[in-house]
Amino acid sequence: MGFPRVKLLSLASALLAALPGFPATAQESPETYLKRIEAIDDVGPRLNAVIAIDPDAGDATAAFEAGMSAPLAGHSVLIKDNIETRDMPTTAGSLALRDNETGRDAPLVAGLRKAGAIILGKTNLSEWANFRGDRSSSGWSGVGGQTRNPYAIDRSPCGSSAGSGAAVAAGFAWAAIGTETDGSITCPASVNGVVGFKPTVGLVSRTHIIPISASQDTAGPMATSVADAALLLNAMAGSDPADPATAEADEHLVDFTQGLAQASLKGVRIGVLRKQAGNLPGVLSLFDRAIADMKRARAEIVEIDYERDPAMGRDEYTVLLYEFREGINAYLASLPGDPPARDLAGLITFDEAHAAEELRWYGQETFKEALEATDAEAYEKARENSLRLARSDGIDKLMRENDVDVLIAPTTGPAWPIDLVNGDHFMGIGAGSLAAIAGYPHLTVPMGQVERLPVGLSFMAGQWEDAKVLRIGAAYERARSAELAQPSFRNWHE
Repeated sequence: MGFPRVKLLSLASALLAALPGFPATAQESPETYLKRIEAIDDVGPRLNAVIAIDPDAGDATAAFEAGMSAPLAGHSVLIKDNIETRDMPTTAGSLALRDNETGRDAPLVAGLRKAGAIILGKTNLSEWANFRGDRSSSGWSGVGGQTRNPYAIDRSPCGSSAGSGAAVAAGFAWAAIGTETDGSITCPASVNGVVGFKPTVGLVSRTHIIPISASQDTAGPMATSVADAALLLNAMAGSDPADPATAEADEHLVDFTQGLAQASLKGVRIGVLRKQAGNLPGVLSLFDRAIADMKRARAEIVEIDYERDPAMGRDEYTVLLYEFREGINAYLASLPGDPPARDLAGLITFDEAHAAEELRWYGQETFKEALEATDAEAYEKARENSLRLARSDGIDKLMRENDVDVLIAPTTGPAWPIDLVNGDHFMGIGAGSLAAIAGYPHLTVPMGQVERLPVGLSFMAGQWEDAKVLRIGAAYERARSAELAQPSFRNWHE
């Protein structure tokens, strides 16, 4: 890709050093992570999870060994490549932005650095965060190619934060940052067997993050434990004058790690969204086991009868089209230098001129729809209705009427085979769109495995209830009895 890399090790010795102990559960030296990336991401299984390495990452081992006292001192973190960092291009996976070096840190990245984190590099993603066209394959981008799932390299890594999920599962960093509009943190976390947390929209700044939706976008942590995700969130969260959505964030800041180690499910009322669990026997069996684990931990289980109104998703799409056109036009217009496109129309023209590289596998139908999405009245009406269905008639109503502390459902099904020709094969499992559209917190925690493929369990609650969701998720994490899968770095059928 033309990005700097550490010196390539011999494949045989690197694999022997890299494979044991996945996923990594404690921070290791940057050098160790870089060797592992070389051995597994660039050659061997070729996960394609990492799109760029910080040119100074190889020199960070001294800082790691110095033992600084900051909360994230020595912790190596990978950043999804739609989030700006001052020392690497920010591409959104598109060849149109392969030279997009802004020299800026997004505020959340600045927060991580201030907390002592080592920014190791950038992760691959679904190009334009999976908002370009029909029949896309999760984890594919023109810049980074196809990301693969460490548990089965012929299976999908899911969601636009595919590289972040795969990288954490493969032990390429202590943790990673993803972004979500609807499912792009939680789905890749689930199918890659890691913890993913989509916070309340407005808790984390979106400044200098390539946008889809001003209503729904947020960044969030992806890690191997709830405690690690909460530690990352501490460094990321806070108000940002440049992002009006974060105006109330400082009022809701707490130490998100506080109480996690002692968190209990005793007396916690768990709302079970049974109809959102799908009909795959393996997933249903895991879900029942998770509920049984929570009962043994003395949680109170409340079965909830909920049917999703199709109008919610229909109107969400109207909102996303309108907000994407406005957001991407503003972002491209603000870029320094001379990018090949300054608005959405320019991106469409660029892709058409580079069709062999960009449009071989799927098109840009969504881009073209967004270009025509200029009806402000239709947008406002769709936003009002989708928000009502997700909030007042959705999560708020379900929690209030059933007197529950949290809602649960399987996050999604196990990973499907990668199919560049036909695209993704989602199975309709999960209720994450409720939290995505509402802008409410959504945590996924590994629940177990189906035929060696990870499946996550979702925890959702109301606006600004992030700390509560994390505590309940951590308590479940300790109560879980199911065996978790381990990455194989082979095809699923081998």
